[in-house]
Amino acid sequence: MILIVDDTPENLTSLKKVLERHNFEVDTASSGEEALKKVLKTAYVLIILDVQMPGMDGFEVAEAIAGYSKARETAIIFLSAANTELSFITKGYSSGGLDYITKPVDINILLLKVKTFYRIYEQSRKLIEVQKTLLEEIEFRKRAERKKDEFISIASHELKTPLTSVKGYVQLLERSVDKGDIPTVKKHLKKAQLQLDKLNNLIADLLDISKIESGKLKFNKKYFNLNTLLDGIVEVIHQSNPEFTITKTGHVPVDIFADEMRIEQVIVNFLTNAIKYAPGTTEVHIKVTVENERVTVAVRDFGIGIQPEQQKNVFDKFYRVEETSIHFQGLGIGLYISAEIIERHGGTVGVNSTLGEGSEFYFNIPLISTTETA
Repeated sequence: MILIVDDTPENLTSLKKVLERHNFEVDTASSGEEALKKVLKTAYVLIILDVQMPGMDGFEVAEAIAGYSKARETAIIFLSAANTELSFITKGYSSGGLDYITKPVDINILLLKVKTFYRIYEQSRKLIEVQKTLLEEIEFRKRAERKKDEFISIASHELKTPLTSVKGYVQLLERSVDKGDIPTVKKHLKKAQLQLDKLNNLIADLLDISKIESGKLKFNKKYFNLNTLLDGIVEVIHQSNPEFTITKTGHVPVDIFADEMRIEQVIVNFLTNAIKYAPGTTEVHIKVTVENERVTVAVRDFGIGIQPEQQKNVFDKFYRVEETSIHFQGLGIGLYISAEIIERHGGTVGVNSTLGEGSEFYFNIPLISTTETA
């Protein structure tokens, strides 16, 4: 928008009409004081400012505008009929003006200057936008680098922990074997196997995320019975967590077409998280519903819950809720991998949670997934 400042009404009217005919948005002020009030409220691209005005003259107005941080970069063109001496023009530039036009105004020259200033403004605005985008991208590289460093540190720790445990159990096994203590040997072997299983799962997650990054995560879709799959998962999870009662409700009346192994991976991730983040509780609920040719599987725990502002991030790569990362181990990639698997099935994932009352993680996929498998 252009602001014309002149104490002569005829000058305001004529200039306003000319500029509006050329599709410029124009505002007017009949005094320096009025102009300053408008500058405080409105951002102008250009101010056409008469020098000779009662009260505040154009130079004083320009100097005052230069003191406003919001308007400091606004271009000012001075108009004057009284004096064209070099010293007078110099004063205009030193007051903050970028150009000087003498009266009577040559409309063609004024229009040329106005168009030039607008072009400069547009270019400056685009440069500022580019600069802002670049700064945001740089900050995103920095954040990604920090996330990567944090992940490497966490991964090293998580992989080292089961390896150290296995090493300890092997040493205990050697002593028990020497003593011929078979019950103790079996106990240590079982514990070592649990640590090896944990290590295997960590490595599998790392391999999966590598495949996702390279676009090489493969799917083998076929028809299978989701009810049977769920029953098998519940049985296995219950065996390793006998203190938990896992209740399943709902039924899928037909076989679904999807990657059975990958869907199992997602459900196991949801269930193990439900148990992991619900210490002191003994219940997990699984609910299965079918509607509009889509099946939804929801896993509900009664554990610590998640803050509302953190819920939108739980499926992000490497994200770990700060409060829980201190107390619970993990790489922060299980939910990310689950989300990728479900998305590749044409589905969605989500979470409903209340802090201190528990969380419900769910996914929804079509009964027949026909999305790309490679």
